[in-house]
Order: sequence, then structure tokens, then C-alpha cells
Amino acid sequence: MLKGKKIILGVTGSIAAYKAALLVRLLKKSGAEVRVIMTPGARDFITPLTLATLSGNPVLSEFTEGNEGVWNNHVDLGLWADLLVIAPASANELAKMANGLCDNLLMATYLSARCKVLFAPAMDLDMYKHPATQTNIKRLQSFGNIMVEPAVGELASGLVGQGRMAEPEELVAAIAELLSVAQPKKKSNKRILITAGPTVEAIDPVRFISNHSSGKMGFAIAEEFANQGYAVDLVTGPVHISTVNPGINRIDVVSAAEMFAATTKLAAKADIIVMAAAVADYKPANPSDKKIKKKSTEMVIELAKTNDILATVGKGKKKGQFLAGFALETDNELANAQKKLKEKNLDLIVLNSLQDKGAGFGHDTNKIKIITANNKTFNFELKTKREAAADIVAHILTLAVK
Repeated sequence: MLKGKKIILGVTGSIAAYKAALLVRLLKKSGAEVRVIMTPGARDFITPLTLATLSGNPVLSEFTEGNEGVWNNHVDLGLWADLLVIAPASANELAKMANGLCDNLLMATYLSARCKVLFAPAMDLDMYKHPATQTNIKRLQSFGNIMVEPAVGELASGLVGQGRMAEPEELVAAIAELLSVAQPKKKSNKRILITAGPTVEAIDPVRFISNHSSGKMGFAIAEEFANQGYAVDLVTGPVHISTVNPGINRIDVVSAAEMFAATTKLAAKADIIVMAAAVADYKPANPSDKKIKKKSTEMVIELAKTNDILATVGKGKKKGQFLAGFALETDNELANAQKKLKEKNLDLIVLNSLQDKGAGFGHDTNKIKIITANNKTFNFELKTKREAAADIVAHILTLAVK
């Protein structure tokens, strides 16, 4: 799937550098030509010989080779590549990328590259969540660089949290997706509307009510539709995910009110609507414009209902429109999902149960049931969210596209 593609893999100083060996092997197996550039710190974690053997090319690390004055031309390297992948991307190298610092061959190549750049952070959870790192990541994304979000899991420090570099298989899938959409084929005039992620409801300028939705399921569905050639509008709450396919029109919102406004406006021209967002049911009735100070007595927050976006879209559903929703349940799962399917005027509902290990919020996997308007139920095993998205989209298109 990557035959003939020219990829530079930049490896930085992180314990996750050991994953670079498998990543190179998988890229080569997919048909790509791979050249590896290592930072000096990366050589403390994996040997150049390993990556040279797997890639079939010498590993570059310094600007010159030996005493003969042979120059590793970073400009030529940047022009050669179809894609520059930096994995693992340490906090140190991310900071250099974001601020244009150029003290090694990899950073010089990054600044010279005219191709797309994909990076996969790897670091301890506090380093990843630090405002400086998050600012650097946002700046890199504003340059058009694409991040593959780190996973949540056990870290080298022994702590558990977000910071694990994405697995090589996931990176190869993201690379293939990125390189295959340079000239997307338009399959249909139908327009798709997707909602994804959480909403955030302010208590005061520094506190809020939200939920654990990562947005991964909704984004995977949006990418699946776009990869099949459909034009997609994606309305998303605050998430740390990049959109890859240029066929996706992304609208970022924060609150349930903002999502309501954006979604109801776009719903009028959508042929298929998939409501995967985890919208807050309640919001603070009287949010403060100043930080609320701690008091000796307990604090009571009065809540008000938010607008029911799914019910509103379902009530206004036009003839020929297809509407799908999600139900995340903890008990009486099937009965609650069927009730929601009927009450919200849906054509299909996707059921997740928090009783199923690996399903729901905060996972890269999901276990779903699909229930249609005529109460047919389809059960699926635990799969990656990309695979689950393919199942969901296939069912929707079977029912919606005649």
C-alpha cells in the first residue's frame, strides 16, 4: 500500500526508540523506501546498525561523515521525501521543531522539508500534559504538521497515563491514510455530518463540567467516510486529534450550545448524520465570570439542561435523511438503546456498554452493537476503533444509500 513512497523516519532520544525497528520493518514490508535519521540522543536507546539493516540504507546522524568532508545534505533529504515521520518525538525535539531550533541533522531536515510531516510524541505523562509541551504541539499543528496522539498506558517511569508512543501498526495505518488521500476520489454527492468528542461547560474561567470522551470513535468514522470519497463536516468538541483527510471540513466548538448551533445549521444540508459526540446533558445555570474562591462551607452548583441536539435533529429530520446516534450505557443496555432509538427518531443506534472491557471512553478499542430502526441487532467483537468505524459506516451505507 506504500509502494514507491519515500519516507524519512526521524528517531529521537526516547525509550520508545525501540519501536522504530518494527516501524521500519512494517514500512518496508508495505513497499516504502525508508531512510532513517537519528538524533545523537537516539543512539543511546537503539543502534544505527539495527535500523540500517532493516531499512537497507545507511543511518544518518551527523552533518558530515568521517574526516573526508562528506556532507549529508539536509536540503536534498527534505526534497527527496514524500513524508517525514518523527517517531518517537521527544519533548525536547518537539520544542526545537516548534521554535525553529536547528542543532542536529534531523532538525535541519525538518526545517528544509517541503513534504508533509507526521509526528508521534513519546514522553512521561506530566511532560506531555505540561503547558509548554501542549503549546508546542498546538503550534506544530498550526504549521500543518500532523500528530498521532500518544496512547494511555504504563510508562517507563512506572506511572500510568498518556504518553506512550502510538504502536507501529497504528502509525503505518496513519501514514498509509495520509499518503493515499493526496488526490481523494469523490464517490458521491451525498454530504455527511459527524459530531465527535466531549463538550465543556464552564463553572468559572478555570473550572468546568465535561466527560471522558476522547473523540476517537467519531474521528474514525469521519475518516472512514472521507476515505470512501464522501464530503464530511465534522463538528468536534475539545480533543487532541488531528484530521488527516482533506475531504473533512472540521468545525471546532467547546460548549453544548456551540455544538447545537453548528450542528443544527449543517444538518439542513446533510444526507447522513452520525451523532457520536458526548454532549453534556447539564450545564452550570449561572457560570461566574471570575474564579470562585474556596469557602469553608460546601459549594452548590445549580445546573440547567442543555439543548438536546440529537432530539432536535431527529425531530427536524427530512425525508431521505439518515440519522444515527450512540448510546453509552451501564445497565439495561439494550432496552435503553432501543428506547433512545425510538424517542430520538433515529434510523440506527450504536450501543457501547461500560461493562465491556476495552469499550467506551479512553480506549483505542471498542465493542459495539448496531441496532436498526426495525430492531435488528448486530453484535461485534472487540476491535480497534478504526475497524469499528468501518463496520458502522458499512451498515449506514447499506441502509442509507439505495
